[in-house]
Amino acid sequence: MLAAIERRTGLTVNGLVVVALAVALFAVARALSSPGVFMLCYGAIAVLGLAYLLARRRLVVTAHRSQLPTRVRQGQTITVQLALTARRSVTTVVVSDQLPPALGTATEVPVARLPAGQEMTHEYVFTARERGVYDVGPLTATWTDPFTLTKRSQRLADPVPVIVHPRVEPAYDRIVSREWEDPPVRPPVTKPWPTGFEFYGLRDYVSGDDPRRIVWRATARTLDVEAGTGRYLVRESEQGITDRVSLVLDTSGAGHSPGTPSETFETSVRVVASLAAHHLRDGMTVSVFGNGGRLMRPVRGQRDRVALLDALARVEQERSTLRESVERIVGDGRRDRHIVIVTASVDADVARRIRLLLDRGVSVLLVMLVWERTDPITLHRAARIGAPVVEVHQGAPLGQVLRHVVTQVGAR
Repeated sequence: MLAAIERRTGLTVNGLVVVALAVALFAVARALSSPGVFMLCYGAIAVLGLAYLLARRRLVVTAHRSQLPTRVRQGQTITVQLALTARRSVTTVVVSDQLPPALGTATEVPVARLPAGQEMTHEYVFTARERGVYDVGPLTATWTDPFTLTKRSQRLADPVPVIVHPRVEPAYDRIVSREWEDPPVRPPVTKPWPTGFEFYGLRDYVSGDDPRRIVWRATARTLDVEAGTGRYLVRESEQGITDRVSLVLDTSGAGHSPGTPSETFETSVRVVASLAAHHLRDGMTVSVFGNGGRLMRPVRGQRDRVALLDALARVEQERSTLRESVERIVGDGRRDRHIVIVTASVDADVARRIRLLLDRGVSVLLVMLVWERTDPITLHRAARIGAPVVEVHQGAPLGQVLRHVVTQVGAR
Protein backbone atom coordinates (compact mmCIF):
# COMPACT_ATOMS: atom_id res chain seq x y z
CA MET A 1 0.00 0.00 0.00
CA LEU A 2 2.86 2.37 0.83
CA ALA A 3 4.40 1.67 -2.59
CA ALA A 4 1.10 2.47 -4.31
CA ILE A 5 0.75 5.72 -2.37
CA GLU A 6 4.32 6.63 -3.28
CA ARG A 7 3.65 6.07 -6.98
CA ARG A 8 0.48 8.17 -6.94
CA THR A 9 1.57 11.05 -4.69
CA GLY A 10 5.35 10.98 -4.79
CA LEU A 11 5.49 10.97 -0.98
CA THR A 12 7.98 8.68 0.72
CA VAL A 13 7.43 7.13 4.14
CA ASN A 14 9.16 10.15 5.70
CA GLY A 15 6.85 12.45 3.74
CA LEU A 16 3.78 10.57 4.96
CA VAL A 17 5.04 10.93 8.54
CA VAL A 18 5.37 14.69 8.03
CA VAL A 19 1.83 14.86 6.59
CA ALA A 20 0.47 12.90 9.57
CA LEU A 21 2.39 15.16 11.93
CA ALA A 22 1.00 18.31 10.25
CA VAL A 23 -2.56 16.97 10.51
CA ALA A 24 -2.05 16.11 14.19
CA LEU A 25 -0.55 19.54 14.93
CA PHE A 26 -3.44 21.23 13.16
CA ALA A 27 -5.95 19.28 15.25
CA VAL A 28 -4.10 20.13 18.47
CA ALA A 29 -3.81 23.79 17.47
CA ARG A 30 -7.56 23.99 16.81
CA ALA A 31 -8.32 22.32 20.11
CA LEU A 32 -5.96 24.52 22.15
CA SER A 33 -6.29 27.66 20.00
CA SER A 34 -2.50 27.91 20.25
CA PRO A 35 -0.71 30.17 17.72
CA GLY A 36 2.58 28.40 18.47
CA VAL A 37 1.23 25.00 17.50
CA PHE A 38 -0.28 26.54 14.36
CA MET A 39 3.20 27.81 13.45
CA LEU A 40 4.63 24.32 13.87
CA CYS A 41 1.89 22.95 11.60
CA TYR A 42 2.56 25.58 8.94
CA GLY A 43 6.29 24.94 9.24
CA ALA A 44 5.78 21.21 8.51
CA ILE A 45 3.64 22.08 5.47
CA ALA A 46 6.26 24.56 4.26
CA VAL A 47 9.03 21.95 4.54
CA LEU A 48 6.93 19.48 2.56
CA GLY A 49 6.25 22.09 -0.14
CA LEU A 50 9.93 22.97 -0.34
CA ALA A 51 10.76 19.29 -0.75
CA TYR A 52 8.32 19.06 -3.68
CA LEU A 53 9.94 22.06 -5.35
CA LEU A 54 13.47 20.71 -4.93
CA ALA A 55 12.48 17.33 -6.39
CA ARG A 56 10.80 18.80 -9.48
CA ARG A 57 14.03 19.23 -11.37
CA ARG A 58 14.16 17.26 -14.61
CA LEU A 59 17.22 15.20 -15.47
CA VAL A 60 18.93 16.26 -18.67
CA VAL A 61 20.44 12.88 -19.48
CA THR A 62 20.54 10.46 -22.40
CA ALA A 63 20.20 6.73 -21.65
CA HIS A 64 20.91 3.82 -23.96
CA ARG A 65 20.29 0.10 -23.50
CA SER A 66 22.21 -2.36 -25.66
CA GLN A 67 20.13 -4.12 -28.31
CA LEU A 68 18.45 -7.22 -26.92
CA PRO A 69 17.63 -10.34 -28.96
CA THR A 70 13.97 -10.52 -29.88
CA ARG A 71 13.86 -14.27 -29.25
CA VAL A 72 15.84 -16.31 -26.73
CA ARG A 73 15.86 -19.92 -25.59
CA GLN A 74 14.57 -20.96 -22.22
CA GLY A 75 17.55 -21.04 -19.88
CA GLN A 76 19.63 -18.71 -22.04
CA THR A 77 21.65 -15.99 -20.30
CA ILE A 78 21.45 -12.45 -21.70
CA THR A 79 23.96 -9.69 -21.07
CA VAL A 80 22.67 -6.11 -21.04
CA GLN A 81 24.77 -2.95 -21.15
CA LEU A 82 23.44 0.39 -19.93
CA ALA A 83 25.00 3.74 -20.89
CA LEU A 84 24.05 7.04 -19.26
CA THR A 85 25.30 10.41 -20.55
CA ALA A 86 24.60 13.66 -18.68
CA ARG A 87 24.25 16.98 -20.47
CA ARG A 88 24.15 18.63 -17.07
CA SER A 89 25.69 17.46 -13.81
CA VAL A 90 23.62 14.79 -12.05
CA THR A 91 23.86 13.76 -8.40
CA THR A 92 22.22 11.18 -6.09
CA VAL A 93 20.19 9.36 -8.73
CA VAL A 94 19.27 5.66 -8.87
CA VAL A 95 18.95 4.19 -12.37
CA SER A 96 16.90 0.98 -12.55
CA ASP A 97 15.93 -1.38 -15.37
CA GLN A 98 12.73 -3.27 -14.55
CA LEU A 99 12.52 -7.03 -15.10
CA PRO A 100 9.55 -9.41 -14.71
CA PRO A 101 9.98 -12.09 -12.01
CA ALA A 102 10.43 -14.77 -14.69
CA LEU A 103 13.62 -13.04 -15.84
CA GLY A 104 15.03 -11.88 -12.51
CA THR A 105 14.98 -8.84 -10.25
CA ALA A 106 15.25 -5.21 -11.28
CA THR A 107 18.78 -3.91 -11.66
CA GLU A 108 19.47 -0.73 -9.67
CA VAL A 109 22.57 1.39 -10.28
CA PRO A 110 23.21 4.22 -7.77
CA VAL A 111 24.83 7.29 -9.34
CA ALA A 112 26.48 9.49 -6.73
CA ARG A 113 27.68 12.05 -9.26
CA LEU A 114 27.84 12.18 -13.04
CA PRO A 115 29.53 15.33 -14.39
CA ALA A 116 28.19 16.98 -17.52
CA GLY A 117 29.46 15.46 -20.76
CA GLN A 118 30.68 12.22 -19.20
CA GLU A 119 29.29 8.73 -19.77
CA MET A 120 28.64 6.02 -17.21
CA THR A 121 28.24 2.36 -18.24
CA HIS A 122 26.92 -0.60 -16.35
CA GLU A 123 26.53 -4.26 -17.33
CA TYR A 124 24.15 -6.82 -15.84
CA VAL A 125 22.99 -10.33 -16.71
CA PHE A 126 19.62 -12.06 -16.53
CA THR A 127 18.49 -15.60 -17.34
CA ALA A 128 15.29 -16.49 -19.20
CA ARG A 129 14.07 -19.07 -16.71
CA GLU A 130 10.50 -19.44 -18.00
CA ARG A 131 9.00 -19.39 -21.47
CA GLY A 132 6.68 -16.55 -22.41
CA VAL A 133 6.62 -13.00 -23.75
CA TYR A 134 8.10 -10.39 -21.42
CA ASP A 135 9.07 -6.73 -21.37
CA VAL A 136 12.59 -5.75 -20.33
CA GLY A 137 12.30 -2.26 -18.89
CA PRO A 138 11.40 0.51 -18.73
CA LEU A 139 14.72 2.09 -17.80
CA THR A 140 13.98 4.76 -15.19
CA ALA A 141 15.88 7.22 -12.99
CA THR A 142 14.65 7.94 -9.47
CA TRP A 143 15.75 10.71 -7.10
CA THR A 144 14.58 12.41 -3.91
CA ASP A 145 14.80 15.83 -2.33
CA PRO A 146 17.47 16.59 0.33
CA PHE A 147 14.94 15.83 3.08
CA THR A 148 13.91 12.45 1.51
CA LEU A 149 10.27 13.44 1.86
CA THR A 150 9.32 13.10 -1.81
CA LYS A 151 10.46 10.92 -4.68
CA ARG A 152 10.27 11.40 -8.43
CA SER A 153 10.94 9.13 -11.39
CA GLN A 154 11.71 9.78 -15.02
CA ARG A 155 11.62 7.27 -17.86
CA LEU A 156 14.88 7.12 -19.76
CA ALA A 157 14.21 4.23 -22.17
CA ASP A 158 11.08 2.32 -23.21
CA PRO A 159 10.58 -1.39 -22.49
CA VAL A 160 11.68 -3.95 -25.08
CA PRO A 161 9.67 -7.18 -25.69
CA VAL A 162 11.54 -10.47 -25.47
CA ILE A 163 10.05 -13.82 -26.53
CA VAL A 164 11.36 -16.80 -24.56
CA HIS A 165 10.95 -20.01 -26.56
CA PRO A 166 10.30 -23.31 -24.77
CA ARG A 167 13.27 -25.61 -24.51
CA VAL A 168 13.65 -28.00 -27.45
CA GLU A 169 15.23 -31.41 -26.94
CA PRO A 170 16.05 -34.26 -29.30
CA ALA A 171 12.82 -36.23 -29.63
CA TYR A 172 11.67 -39.45 -31.28
CA ASP A 173 8.32 -40.18 -32.87
CA ARG A 174 7.81 -42.96 -35.38
CA ILE A 175 4.72 -42.42 -37.52
CA VAL A 176 2.82 -45.69 -37.84
CA SER A 177 -0.79 -46.76 -38.18
CA ARG A 178 -2.06 -49.39 -35.78
CA GLU A 179 -4.26 -51.06 -38.38
CA TRP A 180 -2.30 -50.54 -41.61
CA GLU A 181 1.34 -50.45 -40.54
CA ASP A 182 3.07 -53.06 -42.72
CA PRO A 183 3.77 -52.26 -46.39
CA PRO A 184 2.54 -52.46 -49.04
CA VAL A 185 -0.96 -51.86 -47.54
CA ARG A 186 -1.86 -48.24 -46.77
CA PRO A 187 -4.96 -46.66 -45.24
CA PRO A 188 -7.70 -46.34 -47.89
CA VAL A 189 -7.83 -42.54 -47.59
CA THR A 190 -4.38 -41.04 -47.17
CA LYS A 191 -1.66 -39.04 -48.81
CA PRO A 192 1.32 -41.20 -47.86
CA TRP A 193 4.87 -39.99 -47.41
CA PRO A 194 6.80 -41.66 -50.28
CA THR A 195 9.25 -43.46 -47.99
CA GLY A 196 9.38 -43.82 -44.26
CA PHE A 197 12.30 -43.01 -42.00
CA GLU A 198 12.88 -46.44 -40.43
CA PHE A 199 15.27 -48.93 -42.12
CA TYR A 200 13.33 -51.84 -43.66
CA GLY A 201 15.99 -53.81 -45.50
CA LEU A 202 18.13 -54.15 -48.65
CA ARG A 203 16.88 -55.16 -52.07
CA ASP A 204 18.28 -55.48 -55.60
CA TYR A 205 18.62 -52.35 -57.67
CA VAL A 206 15.98 -52.00 -60.39
CA SER A 207 15.72 -49.55 -63.26
CA GLY A 208 14.39 -46.21 -62.05
CA ASP A 209 15.88 -46.36 -58.55
CA ASP A 210 17.87 -43.38 -57.35
CA PRO A 211 21.57 -44.37 -57.57
CA ARG A 212 22.19 -42.41 -54.37
CA ARG A 213 20.29 -45.11 -52.47
CA ILE A 214 22.79 -47.80 -53.44
CA VAL A 215 24.65 -49.16 -50.39
CA TRP A 216 28.12 -49.55 -51.84
CA ARG A 217 29.61 -51.34 -48.84
CA ALA A 218 26.98 -54.08 -49.05
CA THR A 219 27.24 -54.15 -52.83
CA ALA A 220 31.01 -54.74 -52.62
CA ARG A 221 30.47 -57.96 -50.70
CA THR A 222 28.45 -59.45 -53.58
CA LEU A 223 30.59 -58.36 -56.55
CA ASP A 224 32.93 -60.82 -58.25
CA VAL A 225 35.09 -58.74 -60.57
CA GLU A 226 36.68 -61.74 -62.33
CA ALA A 227 33.40 -63.52 -62.98
CA GLY A 228 31.57 -60.29 -63.72
CA THR A 229 28.71 -61.12 -61.39
CA GLY A 230 27.22 -59.41 -58.40
CA ARG A 231 24.21 -57.47 -57.11
CA TYR A 232 23.68 -53.78 -56.57
CA LEU A 233 21.85 -53.43 -53.26
CA VAL A 234 19.55 -50.51 -52.48
CA ARG A 235 18.54 -49.32 -49.05
CA GLU A 236 14.79 -49.43 -48.52
CA SER A 237 12.86 -47.75 -45.74
CA GLU A 238 9.54 -48.68 -44.24
CA GLN A 239 6.63 -47.32 -46.18
CA GLY A 240 5.45 -43.98 -44.84
CA ILE A 241 1.91 -43.53 -43.57
CA THR A 242 1.44 -39.77 -43.91
CA ASP A 243 3.33 -36.50 -44.13
CA ARG A 244 0.84 -34.60 -41.93
CA VAL A 245 1.32 -34.34 -38.19
CA SER A 246 -1.17 -32.78 -35.76
CA LEU A 247 0.09 -32.03 -32.26
CA VAL A 248 -2.71 -31.61 -29.71
CA LEU A 249 -1.72 -29.84 -26.48
CA ASP A 250 -4.15 -30.18 -23.58
CA THR A 251 -4.25 -26.56 -22.38
CA SER A 252 -6.60 -27.22 -19.46
CA GLY A 253 -5.29 -27.56 -15.91
CA ALA A 254 -6.80 -31.02 -15.44
CA GLY A 255 -4.30 -33.44 -13.91
CA HIS A 256 -1.40 -30.96 -13.88
CA SER A 257 0.69 -30.04 -10.87
CA PRO A 258 -0.26 -26.84 -9.03
CA GLY A 259 1.74 -23.65 -9.17
CA THR A 260 2.34 -20.76 -11.51
CA PRO A 261 3.79 -21.91 -13.75
CA SER A 262 2.78 -25.56 -13.44
CA GLU A 263 5.84 -27.77 -13.90
CA THR A 264 3.92 -30.54 -15.65
CA PHE A 265 2.19 -28.08 -17.98
CA GLU A 266 5.55 -26.57 -18.91
CA THR A 267 6.84 -30.09 -19.55
CA SER A 268 3.90 -30.73 -21.89
CA VAL A 269 4.73 -27.55 -23.85
CA ARG A 270 8.36 -28.73 -24.04
CA VAL A 271 7.19 -32.09 -25.43
CA VAL A 272 5.09 -30.40 -28.14
CA ALA A 273 7.94 -28.04 -29.07
CA SER A 274 10.44 -30.91 -29.31
CA LEU A 275 8.14 -33.10 -31.40
CA ALA A 276 7.29 -30.17 -33.68
CA ALA A 277 10.98 -29.45 -34.27
CA HIS A 278 11.61 -33.16 -34.92
CA HIS A 279 8.89 -33.46 -37.58
CA LEU A 280 9.73 -30.14 -39.22
CA ARG A 281 13.31 -31.34 -39.58
CA ASP A 282 12.01 -34.49 -41.28
CA GLY A 283 10.01 -32.41 -43.78
CA MET A 284 6.54 -33.05 -42.36
CA THR A 285 3.60 -30.63 -42.35
CA VAL A 286 2.97 -29.81 -38.68
CA SER A 287 -0.14 -28.29 -37.08
CA VAL A 288 -0.53 -27.44 -33.39
CA PHE A 289 -3.89 -27.37 -31.60
CA GLY A 290 -4.99 -26.35 -28.12
CA ASN A 291 -8.28 -26.98 -26.40
CA GLY A 292 -9.63 -23.65 -27.61
CA GLY A 293 -8.65 -24.13 -31.25
CA ARG A 294 -5.67 -24.01 -33.57
CA LEU A 295 -2.49 -22.59 -32.04
CA MET A 296 -0.42 -22.69 -35.22
CA ARG A 297 -1.43 -23.01 -38.86
CA PRO A 298 0.04 -25.93 -40.84
CA VAL A 299 3.75 -25.24 -41.39
CA ARG A 300 6.44 -27.14 -43.21
CA GLY A 301 10.21 -26.86 -43.17
CA GLN A 302 12.73 -25.26 -40.87
CA ARG A 303 11.88 -21.73 -41.99
CA ASP A 304 8.59 -21.88 -40.06
CA ARG A 305 10.13 -23.27 -36.88
CA VAL A 306 10.57 -19.83 -35.30
CA ALA A 307 6.92 -18.91 -35.89
CA LEU A 308 5.79 -22.18 -34.32
CA LEU A 309 7.97 -21.66 -31.24
CA ASP A 310 6.62 -18.09 -30.97
CA ALA A 311 3.10 -19.53 -30.76
CA LEU A 312 4.13 -22.06 -28.10
CA ALA A 313 5.84 -19.32 -26.08
CA ARG A 314 2.45 -17.59 -25.73
CA VAL A 315 0.46 -20.69 -24.73
CA GLU A 316 -1.43 -20.41 -21.44
CA GLN A 317 -3.88 -22.65 -19.62
CA GLU A 318 -7.55 -22.16 -20.48
CA ARG A 319 -10.97 -23.35 -19.42
CA SER A 320 -11.71 -25.44 -22.52
CA THR A 321 -11.33 -29.18 -22.08
CA LEU A 322 -9.43 -31.79 -24.06
CA ARG A 323 -12.73 -33.41 -25.01
CA GLU A 324 -13.64 -30.35 -27.10
CA SER A 325 -10.31 -30.47 -28.93
CA VAL A 326 -10.52 -34.21 -29.73
CA GLU A 327 -14.15 -33.81 -30.72
CA ARG A 328 -13.17 -31.26 -33.38
CA ILE A 329 -10.60 -33.68 -34.78
CA VAL A 330 -13.16 -36.48 -34.93
CA GLY A 331 -15.66 -34.17 -36.59
CA ASP A 332 -13.45 -33.12 -39.50
CA GLY A 333 -13.29 -36.72 -40.72
CA ARG A 334 -9.66 -36.65 -41.90
CA ARG A 335 -7.63 -39.85 -41.66
CA ASP A 336 -4.49 -38.86 -43.55
CA ARG A 337 -2.48 -37.59 -40.58
CA HIS A 338 -0.54 -38.65 -37.51
CA ILE A 339 -1.96 -37.25 -34.25
CA VAL A 340 0.02 -36.76 -31.03
CA ILE A 341 -2.07 -35.91 -27.94
CA VAL A 342 -0.11 -34.50 -24.99
CA THR A 343 -2.10 -34.45 -21.76
CA ALA A 344 -1.98 -35.17 -18.03
CA SER A 345 -5.49 -36.59 -17.71
CA VAL A 346 -7.75 -38.77 -19.85
CA ASP A 347 -11.42 -39.17 -18.92
CA ALA A 348 -13.91 -41.66 -20.32
CA ASP A 349 -15.27 -39.24 -22.96
CA VAL A 350 -11.80 -38.50 -24.34
CA ALA A 351 -10.92 -42.21 -24.37
CA ARG A 352 -14.02 -43.04 -26.43
CA ARG A 353 -13.23 -40.37 -29.00
CA ILE A 354 -9.61 -41.50 -29.34
CA ARG A 355 -10.80 -45.07 -29.90
CA LEU A 356 -13.08 -43.77 -32.64
CA LEU A 357 -10.04 -42.23 -34.36
CA LEU A 358 -8.17 -45.53 -34.09
CA ASP A 359 -11.11 -47.42 -35.58
CA ARG A 360 -10.88 -45.12 -38.60
CA GLY A 361 -7.24 -46.08 -39.11
CA VAL A 362 -5.75 -42.81 -37.85
CA SER A 363 -2.24 -42.98 -36.39
CA VAL A 364 -2.46 -41.75 -32.77
CA LEU A 365 0.25 -41.39 -30.11
CA LEU A 366 -0.82 -40.53 -26.55
CA VAL A 367 1.79 -38.75 -24.39
CA MET A 368 0.87 -38.77 -20.68
CA LEU A 369 2.44 -36.33 -18.21
CA VAL A 370 3.07 -38.21 -14.96
CA TRP A 371 3.91 -36.82 -11.52
CA GLU A 372 3.55 -38.05 -7.94
CA ARG A 373 -0.16 -37.21 -7.71
CA THR A 374 -1.23 -38.61 -11.06
CA ASP A 375 -4.41 -40.69 -10.73
CA PRO A 376 -3.54 -44.35 -11.51
CA ILE A 377 -7.00 -44.75 -13.08
CA THR A 378 -5.99 -42.19 -15.72
CA LEU A 379 -2.97 -44.28 -16.75
CA HIS A 380 -5.05 -47.46 -16.72
CA ARG A 381 -7.70 -45.84 -18.92
CA ALA A 382 -5.07 -44.49 -21.34
CA ALA A 383 -3.44 -47.91 -21.71
CA ARG A 384 -6.80 -49.54 -22.49
CA ILE A 385 -7.51 -47.21 -25.42
CA GLY A 386 -5.29 -49.23 -27.76
CA ALA A 387 -3.04 -46.42 -28.97
CA PRO A 388 0.69 -46.29 -28.19
CA VAL A 389 1.17 -44.51 -24.84
CA VAL A 390 4.29 -42.72 -23.63
CA GLU A 391 4.71 -41.69 -19.99
CA VAL A 392 6.75 -38.52 -19.49
CA HIS A 393 8.03 -37.56 -16.04
CA GLN A 394 9.33 -34.16 -15.04
CA GLY A 395 12.97 -33.64 -15.97
CA ALA A 396 13.22 -36.85 -18.01
CA PRO A 397 15.22 -36.63 -21.28
CA LEU A 398 12.69 -36.74 -24.11
CA GLY A 399 15.03 -38.48 -26.53
CA GLN A 400 14.85 -41.66 -24.44
CA VAL A 401 11.39 -41.31 -22.89
CA LEU A 402 9.52 -41.02 -26.19
CA ARG A 403 11.02 -44.34 -27.36
CA HIS A 404 9.52 -46.17 -24.37
CA VAL A 405 6.01 -47.01 -25.52
CA VAL A 406 3.42 -48.64 -23.28
CA THR A 407 1.35 -50.99 -25.42
CA GLN A 408 -0.71 -52.86 -22.87
CA VAL A 409 -2.27 -52.40 -19.48
CA GLY A 410 0.30 -52.35 -16.69
CA ALA A 411 3.28 -52.42 -19.09
CA ARG A 412 6.37 -50.39 -18.30
